Amino acid sequence: MLDDTDRRILRQMQADPTASVAVIAERAGLSHAPCWRRISKMERDGVIKGRRVLIDQRKLGWEVQVFLRITLDKTARNAFDAFITEARKIPEVTAMQTLLGRVDIRMDVAARDLAHYQQIYRDRIMALPHILDVESLMLVAELKNSEAVPV
Repeated sequence: MLDDTDRRILRQMQADPTASVAVIAERAGLSHAPCWRRISKMERDGVIKGRRVLIDQRKLGWEVQVFLRITLDKTARNAFDAFITEARKIPEVTAMQTLLGRVDIRMDVAARDLAHYQQIYRDRIMALPHILDVESLMLVAELKNSEAVPV
């Protein structure tokens, strides 16, 4: 179980992932050693899974982001497994989730431009096994994107 002190530490780490333990400790109202021990414990326990560098894909020339909603032919044996195995091989697929409901898979695809997306869609996505239906949603503007957990 996390207590209020752990939550203060997590809030500080989410607010500034590059902050040193000393800075996090000061902002969370702790001394360095207890803060470091708590962070280490949360890492061991899997509460803190890692730290990431977030890259603005548009600044690297990846201008198009498309969200696909895919319905699979579930009458085919092992449709999910076969689809997921092959979809994971496409480097432009940046995220993939399985869903309950009418849609089976939600997939994010990054492309340099529309022509590149069309090539990925035609040559890679539509070649994936067991697709029954695909709905494409192109990102126009990102209004909020936070991986922060409300602790």
